[in-house]
Amino acid sequence: MPIVTVTVRKPKSAEFKATVLSAVHEALVGIGASPSDRFHRVLELEEENFQFDATFPDVRTRRTNDFVLIEILLGVGRSVKLKRQVVAGIVERLSEKHFDPENVMVVFQDVAWENWSPAGGRIPHA
Repeated sequence: MPIVTVTVRKPKSAEFKATVLSAVHEALVGIGASPSDRFHRVLELEEENFQFDATFPDVRTRRTNDFVLIEILLGVGRSVKLKRQVVAGIVERLSEKHFDPENVMVVFQDVAWENWSPAGGRIPHA
């Protein structure tokens, strides 16, 4: 059950946000997530509330106001290979939509299964 948070600077169109969320979801489905497993949110912040460096650490171009920070919570146990597949899938899909891949940062956080309660207060993996 991946949980996705996308952070962007205001203003972004509904199309921009939908394109990013779709790219992330398709990449996750590509590694085996259920197409119904969609728990995504977009945080759209003013510039003073979302600051980033244009070139750190090794950006080949420059980040712009279209910079997208994608945070993905995953259950513990996903391999580096699988995470690379997700990143590659996101970048590929966004590049097809003319997004500069240097404007995309992806961060994974592994969460122990006993820390998930998907509904009704049940913790199915504890």
